[in-house]
Amino acid sequence: MRGKLWLFSIWVLFLWGSCSGRFVVEKNSLKVTSPEALKGVYECAIGNFGIPQYGGTMVGIVVYPKSNKKACKSFDEFDISFKSKPGGFPTFLLVDRGDCFFTTKAWNAQNAGAAAILVADNKVEPLITMDTPEEDNGGDDHRENITIPSALVSKSFGDSLKKALEDGDMVNVNLDWRESLPHPDERVEYEFWTNSNDECGPKCDSQIDFVKNFKGAAQILEQKGYTQFTPHYITWYCPEAFILSKQCKSQCINHGRYCAPDPEQDFSRGYDGKDVVVQNLRQVCLFKVANETGKPWLWWDYVTDFAIRCPMKEKKYTKECAEEVIRSLGVDLRKINDCIGDPEADMDNPVLKAEQDAQIGKGSRGDVTILPTLIINNRQYRGKLDKGAVLKAICAGFQETTEPAVCLSEDIETNECLENNGGCWQDKAANVTACKDTFRGRVCECPVVQGVKFVGDGYTHCEASGSGRCEINNGGCWKETKDGKTYSACVDDHSKGCKCPPGFKGDGVNSCEDIDECKERTVCQCSDCNCKNTWGSYDCSCRGNLLYMREHDTCISKEATTQVSWSFLWVIFLGLGIAGVGGYAIYKYRIRSYMDSEIRAIMAQYMPLDNTAENPHRIQHADI
Repeated sequence: MRGKLWLFSIWVLFLWGSCSGRFVVEKNSLKVTSPEALKGVYECAIGNFGIPQYGGTMVGIVVYPKSNKKACKSFDEFDISFKSKPGGFPTFLLVDRGDCFFTTKAWNAQNAGAAAILVADNKVEPLITMDTPEEDNGGDDHRENITIPSALVSKSFGDSLKKALEDGDMVNVNLDWRESLPHPDERVEYEFWTNSNDECGPKCDSQIDFVKNFKGAAQILEQKGYTQFTPHYITWYCPEAFILSKQCKSQCINHGRYCAPDPEQDFSRGYDGKDVVVQNLRQVCLFKVANETGKPWLWWDYVTDFAIRCPMKEKKYTKECAEEVIRSLGVDLRKINDCIGDPEADMDNPVLKAEQDAQIGKGSRGDVTILPTLIINNRQYRGKLDKGAVLKAICAGFQETTEPAVCLSEDIETNECLENNGGCWQDKAANVTACKDTFRGRVCECPVVQGVKFVGDGYTHCEASGSGRCEINNGGCWKETKDGKTYSACVDDHSKGCKCPPGFKGDGVNSCEDIDECKERTVCQCSDCNCKNTWGSYDCSCRGNLLYMREHDTCISKEATTQVSWSFLWVIFLGLGIAGVGGYAIYKYRIRSYMDSEIRAIMAQYMPLDNTAENPHRIQHADI
């Protein structure tokens, strides 16, 4: 019965895959730096176990064992060790594919001291993903303890490596994971495809442990807006011809639309696949409701608490137990139940339908067919579900210089700026550096300090620019105080560079020297002048009772100046007097003329004395 159910589950999965399947092999690059004949960059497939160094690189030398070439046995039996000597390059062990599990090869290589394992394919084919064996295959209890990275290389490249080693060449390689994950911006989007079932052996145990251990980091990253996390759950469907069968009825909901394999792989006992589907749906709905209230990180609390309080192994994998956990977290239970809907309805469930659609790969991402699967920036993570390893992978998804502080901690990455300042420019006096540590390595980029932007190439020079630049180490310019006077070669405006102030000469950066204006005879050139040099300036004086006029660079007599001044004043007073008399005379003349004309006009109206010849009546009256 158990074997039949296993075949049935595999067949259903195969049927789902045949309708849409597109599995993408995740790759990293392997760069050969010697010998000359092999120099170049080659693709290799990342194994789905061990800890890939996402965002980083690893340099080593390739070794191909003379015995145990497939690494299916412990190298202790052959008294062989691959541990590198102090100061030596790490060993990348090259082994052949075949005869045992990939994880067995990696475990034996790790125990022998290898830093990484390269598996050469034994047939000509496209690269494949080396995965862990299924639980039923057994004999692989060590897979969770594998920490070295692994990669599968093509048969032709593997043969070339072996040939070079046989010829006595030392093969130096660089495993590079820096571009294995996209890193387009300052936020990482990642998905975790998981299952609420805890009866699927080591893989289920690793999922539960991972959620528990990663919860704290995940919640902090989410709460501070560094990441956007979404959980997902794989479901299968029952072929139409078997919808009425006992198997489909016990493993599916919504009339065969959404199914899961029987947890114990035994229909006669324990929980059924449909119980798993409903619990998966409840976890999706909890995330959906929590996300709508602005608290998507509660999913991590719920899944962790559910695994502890409602384990399938203790027969507590029930709706009642799940709802108790939900109430303890303060999430709206009514909304979650509305989201779940009716599992018996003969219709699509919109939430699970969306989950099935999301399983199909889009763009560079392949279909999700492996549980558990972590997807970071639409690219599938390969390797062990380990807190540190996954955090490294997420950190590799940030654009350079945008990583949160946790990504730059000593436990996650190496700070290249601590050694020789990363080869970047720095001003030790002002404690300013162009070296910026990022997850993938340092970048040399002129900084912004206290609102002041530095400009330059970041490697050989950076200089402050713009307003306020003189506040930062005086803009990198010369500055000195002497005799109570301070001079600076920095001008606090939008200019750049350094220029010695008037009275000084030099480069303005390292030094400005006082100019002896007296010695160069550029000032105080008059015959009666005496010149005395001062720091940054000069003093001019005149011999005898003379006064120095700086603007004309000349000496004049103090007495002559007084006489000239009084004469000038008398001239002014005389001029003012003449102007006043003249003005008064003009005023009187104009007023008198005006008054005369007005009087004559008035008298003409009443006393016309000037027209007697024209009035005969007045003459006759006079004769009488």
